Amino acid sequence: MSTINPFFMYKLIILLFIIITVTFISCNNQKQESIQGKWIKGTEEEKLHTIEEQFRGFGVAMMEVGYRYQELYWAIKDSNWAYADHQLHEMEEAFANALQRRPERTNSAQLFLNGAFKEMETFIQKEDNSNLDVIYANFTNACNTCHAMEQHGFVTVKTPIQRQSPVR
Repeated sequence: MSTINPFFMYKLIILLFIIITVTFISCNNQKQESIQGKWIKGTEEEKLHTIEEQFRGFGVAMMEVGYRYQELYWAIKDSNWAYADHQLHEMEEAFANALQRRPERTNSAQLFLNGAFKEMETFIQKEDNSNLDVIYANFTNACNTCHAMEQHGFVTVKTPIQRQSPVR
């Protein structure tokens, strides 16, 4: 059995310490490159702000909800229940995304989602459009009530009278 020279061991430990120290220093001195897009530029914080501004708050979501509101009406009118169900659930997803961006609107949105929205869901499940005018008037009134609660009463929703989409 051979013995290791203590002087050699001491040199090995010093050498390992120097290698680890140099590696640590060189890793910490590397510049982190900030990736810049074609139009999203700046610091990480500035880029994040630009992206958030592009998503906006509730406005863009409400444009989607408005489209789906119309499609929902015509789907029920046509007794296309699968399409009506699809539109209602896509509307719900638009609300969920908007509420992530503007959680301060949760109270008024929840009144709508837990009230008229659930009633519409039940109505669609029954697959009977004989009460459409009453149900849709309640749904529309709930939209307008929500808008009023958010000081957007000037945004007035009305039952569709003309199809905007070629989708049937």
